[in-house]
Amino acid sequence: MTQKNNSQSELALTESTYWREARQPLACLVFLAPLLLIYEWGVLSMGGNQPELLRNGADYWMRSGLSQLGFTQTFLLPSLIVVTLLLWHVFCKHPWKISGETLVGMFAESLLFAFCLIVLGQMQDLVFQQLPQPTLMFIERESASRVVSFVGAGVYEEVMFRLLLLPICYLIFRGMLLEVRSSAIMAIISTSLIFSLAHYVGASGDQFSVFSFTFRTVAGLFFAGLFFLRGFGITVGAHATYDIIVGVMLETTV
Repeated sequence: MTQKNNSQSELALTESTYWREARQPLACLVFLAPLLLIYEWGVLSMGGNQPELLRNGADYWMRSGLSQLGFTQTFLLPSLIVVTLLLWHVFCKHPWKISGETLVGMFAESLLFAFCLIVLGQMQDLVFQQLPQPTLMFIERESASRVVSFVGAGVYEEVMFRLLLLPICYLIFRGMLLEVRSSAIMAIISTSLIFSLAHYVGASGDQFSVFSFTFRTVAGLFFAGLFFLRGFGITVGAHATYDIIVGVMLETTV
């Protein structure tokens, strides 16, 4: 009986350690580094003389903002992401070690949550099939460039809307003297709406439809909740995995 109790205690400790470690900035950095490298390499190798044409919208907007400030270096934005996560890790005084099991678990969670979002999308599709509004028809693009774009969406859209904008909105609502819980809820809702609307901005934006806008808002709520509960790395992984699976199979994306 004692041996059984010890085994259960060790299992609970391992699960607790993974739950905590998967949220730490260093684990998030190591987990998303391959995605960041794949995206940046893909954009530069396939973009030729105009790599900006392949860049994800959130990536393009953040680079444009840096350019307005006089910073035009190609690798400045990904470098800022790396530095931000490292400084976050230092500030929180987390240990400088990551287990391979944690990275495997983060990948498994990313797959799980990606499929959860797919199920949500299918459920919404069933609801909208009963309504008279037409659904959005998406434009087909080159397969390789789609995959690169989807990876970039997973990284840079989460950087922009969850890592940066979500805390900013939360602080704004707190500055308006809202309670902590109310501020968090309002920040999640507002950034999810902005996330959805951003897909229709600019000449390359998608054609607006109630179906796509509603689903992207739901996806924004999903990713924001995931960001709070499971951290930045798994949120990036789930977003990129979802976009690749659905984008390759159905030629749609959030």
